[in-house]
Amino acid sequence: MAKEPVRVLVTGAAGQIGYALVPMIARGVMLGPNQPVILHMLDIPPAAEALNGVKMELVDAAFPLLKGVVATTDVVEACTGVNIAIMVGGFPRKEGMERKDVMSENVTMFRFLLLPMQVLVVANPANTNALILKEFAPSIPEKNFTCLTRLDHNRALGQISERLNVQVSDVKNVIIWGNHSSTQYPDVSHATVKTHSGEKAVPELVADDAWLKGEFITIVQRRGAAIIKARKLSSALSASSSACDHIHDWVLGTPEGTWVSMGVYSDGSYNVPAGLIYSLPATCRSGEWTVVRGLSIDEDSRKKLDLTAEELTEEKALAYSCLS
Repeated sequence: MAKEPVRVLVTGAAGQIGYALVPMIARGVMLGPNQPVILHMLDIPPAAEALNGVKMELVDAAFPLLKGVVATTDVVEACTGVNIAIMVGGFPRKEGMERKDVMSENVTMFRFLLLPMQVLVVANPANTNALILKEFAPSIPEKNFTCLTRLDHNRALGQISERLNVQVSDVKNVIIWGNHSSTQYPDVSHATVKTHSGEKAVPELVADDAWLKGEFITIVQRRGAAIIKARKLSSALSASSSACDHIHDWVLGTPEGTWVSMGVYSDGSYNVPAGLIYSLPATCRSGEWTVVRGLSIDEDSRKKLDLTAEELTEEKALAYSCLS
């Protein structure tokens, strides 16, 4: 029996990330090769013509899994009946801008959105935007609000893959702790690589603590800014692919023995202040995420976890001040 289509909302669908993301969803990258989808695309009125152009291209591409397209500038129409929301649209970050510079722009826009059941926030500052969305939708479970740190997770996997000259698919269980910002902590303390003789610890294989605790962390933390400097645009390709990875694993599950990084609502695990959207290691089953418990945290890591939590606490206070 044919599956019922899943309705997926993409905000900012006429922008460069949305433009890269919607064909991936329509092709089945996000929800699998047998799951039909109906795309709901939302953008602001000045982008209405471009949004219609994206719809025309989706029709022209003749994706077999795409069973319908809603392209609109009306929030209520865009959100009606939606199962999954990917909040891409936000005030764009430009070269030289700090995250706080765009926060007040985003808060006003996000607070009026009507929300479906599973929500992924991509628009920066993603962690705090997700928290504000949760605040304005008290009827929706807090576990249904997540933000994208899978992009940073994938960046970390890529750096280890290149350093060790191994397939990226053989590297697993890196962790991105905290904020999707330059204070995030890319952690490979528990990461492994699949080898012919079994799984080996990444720190053992790299055998260079100075690189792991220095250049590696800096590269991952600043990768977004480096791409903006190189392209003069943000990382649309990798952000779109990582958004698909995030939803794919959240809905369909993570492989046994593998965790991913997700910005989720903190319950105090790992002494992270409760009430923040904070990136933690998680496994997924049947549409539910669960924080991986019991991982050891050394003193140096503890300081880094606390630093990014402090930034998120400051962002939260700033966002709430913008709402008052």
